Amino acid sequence: MRTSRFTSVTLAGAMTLAALAVGVGPTVAAPSDPVDPASVTVSPGDQDVEVFAEDGAISRTKVPAASPFVGAPVMNAAGAAADGTVTKIVNNGSTESKLDVVMIGDGYTASEQDKFREDAAAKWKDISAVEPYATYRKLFNVWAVGAVSAQSGVSGDPKQDTVRKTALGSRFWCNSIERLLCVDIKAVDTYAAKAPQADLVIVVANTAKYGGAGYGSTQSPLGYEGIATVAGGNSASGQIAVHETGHSLGKLADEYWADGAGPYQGAEPPQPNITTLSADRMRQDKAKWYRWLGKTSPDGGTVGAYQGGSNYPTGLNRPTDNSVMRSLGREFNLPGREAMIAGFYRHASTLSSSTPVTTRLTATDHLTVDLPVSGTKLRWYLDGKEVTALRDHKSIAVSDLGPTGSKPAAHELKAVANDPTSAVIDPALTPALTRSLVWSVTR
Repeated sequence: MRTSRFTSVTLAGAMTLAALAVGVGPTVAAPSDPVDPASVTVSPGDQDVEVFAEDGAISRTKVPAASPFVGAPVMNAAGAAADGTVTKIVNNGSTESKLDVVMIGDGYTASEQDKFREDAAAKWKDISAVEPYATYRKLFNVWAVGAVSAQSGVSGDPKQDTVRKTALGSRFWCNSIERLLCVDIKAVDTYAAKAPQADLVIVVANTAKYGGAGYGSTQSPLGYEGIATVAGGNSASGQIAVHETGHSLGKLADEYWADGAGPYQGAEPPQPNITTLSADRMRQDKAKWYRWLGKTSPDGGTVGAYQGGSNYPTGLNRPTDNSVMRSLGREFNLPGREAMIAGFYRHASTLSSSTPVTTRLTATDHLTVDLPVSGTKLRWYLDGKEVTALRDHKSIAVSDLGPTGSKPAAHELKAVANDPTSAVIDPALTPALTRSLVWSVTR
């Protein structure tokens, strides 16, 4: 993670609810239990979330930041010992040079923590199969944080009046929408803080029922933006996280709109995949995605200016007809893919080394660097002059740098790596594709 942390961000509406004691007993609420997942009312501090239908359609609603179904801490010794256990399920390097994804389980008991880690690994496999994740998967670390719940499963599954008290209070039927899977924001932040780093946070709920939510407006004091909730046992729910990271990493706008909404009449939006401009005006002004106009996009069709987006049916245009930012099960379009790669590099690096740059190297030392992205070009420079014989060599001996003088002298050794991808063409974004490391050498 290369970006700086937020020093002070308040979690909007993170209401504290008294913990409800949970013991051994039925996981479904008794008839006398007055709490119903559908009865949670919207209150001050609500979160703007995205709702994902089974047919891939996306919409928005408001939900409370807190959940009434957060269970009390597990009191038995086994559960207490396991609660908050952090496991690195994908290890590609240090947190300083990688984008760290934190997956937190909910509705998994102490005896189900292995199942949670399996579900989390499977969910990451689904996400990282989508481009540009597939090409850049070695930029990521994935951490699993085992939140131990006293009861197995989540509220609202299988029935609307099913209540289970869990570590994060996950519940379907949030705001009376069956497939909307909400969580307690404050509880999520508590567990996310247990991981060494949190750049992206995904809640994996112990359910096979399709559903999820996208908390795109959430900003945590830990530095991550947005939360995606997914069903751990449902193979289709990984697309929810893919869409949600379009917001948090790509800074992309939604490309869908609400029925009955009026025309957009505001200023030019800052997001790279939405504009008030026509295709001709983009070309004329050299604005937004004009460099991609007319090119065939991986989500199908040709990049142009398609009416509708960012919740408005008119007044705004999007790059393609139907990318993953409009409906699930799709690919990112070309401007979206470019923005995602730029987002990856805000957190991760195309070049890293286990040898700190503060290390003073000598003639007997060896140096190795990591190039996580296939095709990356590597150049070595000694005192500003390229050592051409070492091009693309990831491991070198200092003695390979050429002849030395009659007396030991200090030199500067620089490694420069560049990702030559054709998926990023905006000059404002291309500097992030190059990374250098510098060491002092005495030889």
